[in-house]
Amino acid sequence: MSPAWWAWVATRDSLTARLIDAGAGRSFRVRLLAQRLGKPSLDEAQALGQPHGRLAWLREVALCLDERPWVVARSVAPLAQLRGQRLERLGERSLGSWLFRQPDLERSPIEVTAAPAPFHPLDGPWGRRSVFRHGRFAVLVQEFFLDQMADDLALPSR
Repeated sequence: MSPAWWAWVATRDSLTARLIDAGAGRSFRVRLLAQRLGKPSLDEAQALGQPHGRLAWLREVALCLDERPWVVARSVAPLAQLRGQRLERLGERSLGSWLFRQPDLERSPIEVTAAPAPFHPLDGPWGRRSVFRHGRFAVLVQEFFLDQMADDLALPSR
């Protein structure tokens, strides 16, 4: 991985804030692609330490600059831990804008992949995921950087 990509993939701060900064005057938007209750994949359930087949809150978004998607993300939170968090009301607001305001937020190590987003047709060079914990609440956040971002920022393909 190039150092330019590593700076994006390995950062532990808010990706939303970094995208807004990198956009330098471009309009930022969270486009809600899907939000529903459903069953996470086996690897998502394992990442959260949950039995496979249990219902979870699933949310898929595109993080866009000037309406062009730079990142697609999928968040998975066990239903049993969702009570009181009101995340279903996020709409087209960033999950990160809520997460990074939590004073006791903990983040697991970041796992990196070169596989494409299994939930979205656009390709990109890298993806990452980690589990955020806030008290009893846990959410798996998976983010996939798209070719459009690489093109707009003149980042190498890998």
